[in-house]
Amino acid sequence: MTTPRDDRTEAPPTTPIPVDPAVPVPRDTHDPAVRPEPARPGGGQPGGGQPGKIRRTRISGTWVAVLASVVVLIFLLVFVLQNPTGVTIHFLGFSGTLPLGVALLFGAIAGAVLVGLVGAARIMQLRRQAKRGLH
Repeated sequence: MTTPRDDRTEAPPTTPIPVDPAVPVPRDTHDPAVRPEPARPGGGQPGGGQPGKIRRTRISGTWVAVLASVVVLIFLLVFVLQNPTGVTIHFLGFSGTLPLGVALLFGAIAGAVLVGLVGAARIMQLRRQAKRGLH
């Protein structure tokens, strides 16, 4: 009659055991040299996500931005095509006739460019201040 073997006294493995980065490694909290990690938002997982969730990358963020831009452009195209009525525009002594949708689109673009210029000037000002603070 044979009995099943219970080999619990095996030698330790010679190759390192792979560590799953999603599973936190237990630390010895009784050792004064080991400081506990601060709690992370998102359940303590690296990257702040839940276990098994796919991490977001810059490329995925870029694709989301591209898709959002395509949707906005489609809406703008529909807006321009639905407002073909001609209007007379007077600006700095010049005058001309444009479709209403195109005129409003140009106005929106001019406003966005103006906001971008003001924002860029503020960023440059903050960078200069930060440089001066470092030296």
